Amino acid sequence: MYQQMIFVNLPVTDLDASKKFFTELGYSINAQFSDENAASVVISDTIVAMLLTKPFYATFTKKQIADATTTSEVLIALSAESREKVDELVDKAIAAGGKATGETQDHGFMYGRAFDDLDGHTWEITWMDPSAIEG
Repeated sequence: MYQQMIFVNLPVTDLDASKKFFTELGYSINAQFSDENAASVVISDTIVAMLLTKPFYATFTKKQIADATTTSEVLIALSAESREKVDELVDKAIAAGGKATGETQDHGFMYGRAFDDLDGHTWEITWMDPSAIEG
């Protein structure tokens, strides 16, 4: 059965630093789709973050590239398998040079935290109790 994929394209200032950041979070780089202009960060079988140098990113749009450190252009939300995995990933991001952002959201059945990556893109990591979804 076909599974639709998502490719999130993000402009980055320093491609090598961004690659290091995401590998420190435990993600891998797909060398087949990476070069001096882009890095393909494999988040899951169906989610890929394409990190593009700003000049290369600009070839795909006629719009001005947002400065994600001062302007919110997208909120990227990823699920986690447990509360502990939420904390683990966000803590890794902070240790790798990311910045905690927002407040921890704890609603009992749902738990989430967020971080900004090196270029200011916001990543929200959330766990939801599967029994709350089923009911």
